[in-house]
Amino acid sequence: MAGPWYRDLRRLVAVLCLVCVAAVPAGSSVAGTTGSTPLRVLQMNLCNSGLAGCYTGRSVPEAARVIRAEAPDLVTLNEVCRDDVSTLERTMADVHRDGTVVAAFEAVGDRRTGRALRCRNGQPFGVGLVVHIPAPYRGHAVHGGLHPTQDLADPEERAWLCVDATVVRACTTHLANTSPAVALAQCVHLLGTVVPALRLNAPRQPTVLGGDLNLRHGGSPDVRSCVPSGFLRVDDGAVQQVVATADVVVRSRRSIGMGGTTDHPSFLVTLTIAHPPTA
Repeated sequence: MAGPWYRDLRRLVAVLCLVCVAAVPAGSSVAGTTGSTPLRVLQMNLCNSGLAGCYTGRSVPEAARVIRAEAPDLVTLNEVCRDDVSTLERTMADVHRDGTVVAAFEAVGDRRTGRALRCRNGQPFGVGLVVHIPAPYRGHAVHGGLHPTQDLADPEERAWLCVDATVVRACTTHLANTSPAVALAQCVHLLGTVVPALRLNAPRQPTVLGGDLNLRHGGSPDVRSCVPSGFLRVDDGAVQQVVATADVVVRSRRSIGMGGTTDHPSFLVTLTIAHPPTA
């Protein structure tokens, strides 16, 4: 039978263990363990220039409704006017009262003027990102530009956009719809040159791209030919794609109807970002 000194020792060890556990803040990583962060990505092509045949003038309010219903962490936006991004940023901020919501916009070029292409309302036309950054907010950086390869028969010069946030590097683009070969070259440039260059400063930060790539699985050319080895890719059965680095896992995906307000459904992909063991 153990003596009183042994029972006292066991009680002391138990108390010390409880103190050690209590000293680790909730949600903190413990050495040698892994964790993950959920990320809901909503890709949208809103056809809101006012110039295309798919324009209805109702896609932004419908997009806000979908954001309120689905509470995504990242919204990638194609064919939007600059103020549309600000409108949907406010919607995301209403949905996510914790953390910080940031937005960015990149205008496409107009070869005829050498300036930004304009929506019918006079605002710049292009692509956008809205990102929910969980606390603590440590700042973010925006990168964007025009693809070096463009269809010279099309006055619209396609653009790309990325936001470096705390949890993820989020990117979007809307590739050429007039030439599959040009769309492929733009995809190769973004995933093969731009993303690797951005990752040099933070190679362990996951990257997620959502966009209307105007390329298909099984198409000619096939969208898979521009996705680097080790990246994952899912699509909506058509041209909208989500591409991510290998530290991301796809949990689910589904299309969401937009009630005829645009010519594309929304594409919602639920991911988890895996965190490596801490030292």
